[in-house]
Amino acid sequence: MGEREDLVYQAKLAEQAERYDEMVVSMKNVAGMDVELTVEERNLLSVAYKNVIGARRASWRIISSIEQREESKGAEEKLKMIREYSQTVKGSAKAPPPPTQA
Repeated sequence: MGEREDLVYQAKLAEQAERYDEMVVSMKNVAGMDVELTVEERNLLSVAYKNVIGARRASWRIISSIEQREESKGAEEKLKMIREYSQTVKGSAKAPPPPTQA
């Protein structure tokens, strides 16, 4: 198999293992090969990004929900910790996926 086929296969393995960050890396490498992506490759790239971003958005929603609940209780000490952690989660949701591997 060629490098392209190996990367696509790695992406499929990562998908089956639900390791979407690694799937993004593999498909990003395929996309950088200056060759038009096949329908299958475009779908794999889309699935990878959708799942990475979806998980990060879900984390942010959960933290926001906890923050609202603690606000209603008036728990200031916990709110400070939650807000600090919320900033970390928001930052990761906006951050690009990990860099490509050589």
